[in-house]
Amino acid sequence: LGFNQPPFIQFFENPLLRKMQSLQTLAKFGVSAVSTRCLKRAVPSCARFNFTLPALPYAKDALAPHMSAETIDFHYGKHHQTYVTNLNNFVAADKSLAGKSLEEIVKTSSGGIFNNAAQVWNHTFFWNCLTPASSSKAPSAELAAAINKTWGSLDKFKEEFNKAAAGQFGSGWAWLVTDKAGNLKITTTSNAATPLTDPNTIPVLTVDVWEHAYYIDHRNSRPNFFAAFWKIANWDFASSNYAKRK
Repeated sequence: LGFNQPPFIQFFENPLLRKMQSLQTLAKFGVSAVSTRCLKRAVPSCARFNFTLPALPYAKDALAPHMSAETIDFHYGKHHQTYVTNLNNFVAADKSLAGKSLEEIVKTSSGGIFNNAAQVWNHTFFWNCLTPASSSKAPSAELAAAINKTWGSLDKFKEEFNKAAAGQFGSGWAWLVTDKAGNLKITTTSNAATPLTDPNTIPVLTVDVWEHAYYIDHRNSRPNFFAAFWKIANWDFASSNYAKRK
């Protein structure tokens, strides 16, 4: 995918309010036609991009029993949604964010803005790394060859990936990434940090190691969570990311 513009990140702009570039223009439409919040800033917040929680690519119970619908309800419906809501609040309060894509915000921000934007991106990527067990096939021939070249076998790769993910202290993510030449490596990031900020690194696959990702189904056992993860890993998605690295 390359992720220069993830197709699964959704954002919308109000086509009417897009034309309102100043308070003078707003006046032409009448105060009653727009939210009064728009009048508090030179650039109306409601004229900017509003990010939305992307739809899951499967039903919320489709990953069971490896990931329960209850986990999806909390992880996706509450945690992921909160990051989206927080990001929209930041966008509404900061005119410098007007019109920026999610990736642009992730790559150019810091602090709370970065944390929430990056978590929106990371989580959306993570949901696409999963698929119902019946659809979890195998890596493409190209990706499998790269994995074998680096780790010797798919099983050895999983072992090393699990080790890195389990060793991530506190909250964060474990990633399979590649460079444009196709060289694979395993890396971890803390909290909201993401490989997206490295122009030489392309995310291929990830697993969320924040406790809210696994505590409902597996309590405090990350190893059990990882065992379940591999049964629903979306190798088609990972293979596509690897193929489009060039």
